[in-house]
Amino acid sequence: MALQRMDNVGIVVEDLDAAVAFFVELGLEVEGRAEIEGLFADRAVGLDGVRSEIAMMRTPDGHGRLELAQYHHPEAVGDRAPDPPPNTLGIHRVMYAVDDIDDTLARLRPHGAELLGEVARYEDVHRLCYLRGPSGIIVALAEQIG
Repeated sequence: MALQRMDNVGIVVEDLDAAVAFFVELGLEVEGRAEIEGLFADRAVGLDGVRSEIAMMRTPDGHGRLELAQYHHPEAVGDRAPDPPPNTLGIHRVMYAVDDIDDTLARLRPHGAELLGEVARYEDVHRLCYLRGPSGIIVALAEQIG
């Protein structure tokens, strides 16, 4: 058997509506929202009494998908170290290619986006930056130049 594709990346968030608004402003589209609960959910994720809400987001080209999930029961847990840095073990960022990095940052700031460093130039190929979004998610942006 061969791997078919990567279907999506899932991120647990504290406030689903805020996370959806952030990623819509970035340019993703809401593919759908659903309440998830029941025996199948308990079995699939290995927790008892799962009750969550998800939003499936997709990139404009239709190839990339991001699943945002807010757990109502059991409550989300994790290492609540304030603002973990980009070198923290585990999945630490999602990167998106954008047409205009400055415009994208300006649109995301009202949604709580904060640059971790600054917009940097990689040779004559890309302008890149890391920013922190909702629930501490690190999002990287890349603008092709030249």
